[in-house]
This record gives sequence, C-alpha cells and structure tokens, in this order.
Amino acid sequence: MPKSKRDKKVSLTKTTKKGLQVKQNLILELRKCVDTYKYLFILSVENMRNNKLKDVRNAWKHSRLFFGKNKVMTVALGSDPCNEYKDNLHKFSKCLKGEVGILFTSRSEKEVKGWFEQFKDTDFARAGNKATYGVVLDEGPLEQFTHSMEPQLRKLGLPTALKKGVVTLLSDYEVCKEGETLTPEQARVLKLFGYQMAEFKLIIKSMWEAETGEFKKYLEEDEKSGDEMEEEEETENAE
Repeated sequence: MPKSKRDKKVSLTKTTKKGLQVKQNLILELRKCVDTYKYLFILSVENMRNNKLKDVRNAWKHSRLFFGKNKVMTVALGSDPCNEYKDNLHKFSKCLKGEVGILFTSRSEKEVKGWFEQFKDTDFARAGNKATYGVVLDEGPLEQFTHSMEPQLRKLGLPTALKKGVVTLLSDYEVCKEGETLTPEQARVLKLFGYQMAEFKLIIKSMWEAETGEFKKYLEEDEKSGDEMEEEEETENAE
C-alpha cells in the first residue's frame, strides 16, 4: 500500500520567515526611490485617517509616499554613517519615530512645505482623543433621530425618553469638557450629533536633499514617540 502524503514530515528549519520577502522588497523599493527623487521628507501624522491619507496620495501621484515599519525604513536608509545608503541619510532616519511616513518627491522644498501647511481636514474624534471644546446638549426634542434610536441614546448615557413618538432629552446633558480625554461613549455621542473635533494633518519633521546630501530638521522629535517606537520594536522581536 503506498504511503500517504499526509504522513510526510516537514522540517521547520526549512520554512522561510513570514513577511521577510515583503520587507526585503520594501527596502529595495525605498532605495530605488532615493536614487530617483530629489528630496525626501519625513511627515508626522496627527489623527490618522486612511480615507484622508488616500486624498494626499492622489494629490501627490507624481511622488511616492511610504507609511511602513519605521524599523524597516531605517534599515533601508541606514542607522549610522557606516551603513547609510547615502551621505547623511542616517541623520534623516533617526527622525523615523512615532506615526510617520516618507515622501519621495522632486517638487521643491517651498512647494512641499506650502502644500502641507495648508492641508488640514476635520473629522470625528475617536476614543482617546482630547475634546477641543466643551459640549452641552439642551433639554428638549431630538427630532433628528427616529424613535428606534432612543434605546441606543439611553444606553450611551443620555437621559432620553419617547414623548408622543419623538425622542426627547429630559434634561440638559454635558457630553464632554474641554481638554477631557474622550471615552468610546462620548466619541459616539459627538459623532451622532455632528461634532467634529479631530483634525487630520501632516507635519514635516525633516528633509534630505539627494544632490547635496543636506539634512534639515524642522520639528524636534518627541521623546515619548521614541519610547513608543522602541516598545513596538521589542514587541516585533518577541513575535
């Protein structure tokens, strides 16, 4: 009787590490961009929203925008003078901390700075964001909601009831105070009532010029962001 293929033993030492090829391809692609474009900019993100980032990518189709693992991008550019891909890139890669990306472009420094300084977009805040202003809802009917929404509003903490089929707030209700860290329930209430407190924007941290190798820093790194990156790397190594 022929031996079943299901009984075949596979040595784990021969398996490739998951994602290794993807990382190697990213490193090669990043280095190719270094050779192609005139400028590299590190962009720090505030209130990340994928749909807003898509708008940025569409506006900068003539360039390349990478948001990946900081550690992998650092390997591609170099972490010190001995292994940097080109002169002074190790200084540039030291700014890869926190939630950041790299813009590769041949547009001028003035054009890049001007565009990103003007580009801002508001969105609804999420749990963990800070309230930019206080919100108090006035007592009375909430005619923008259907009667089926009343149980959900009550579950979120609002003192509501149905009066003649209309959702009604039985008393004034303070949703949040300015500077307060929002809970999931508060964020949900603010969204239901249309209050947008989050501002999506990209801030330029630093620049590197290919022709001269000049490195320029615009924004000082946040020490907390560096700690967060180290924790991220420790987690990745543990996995």
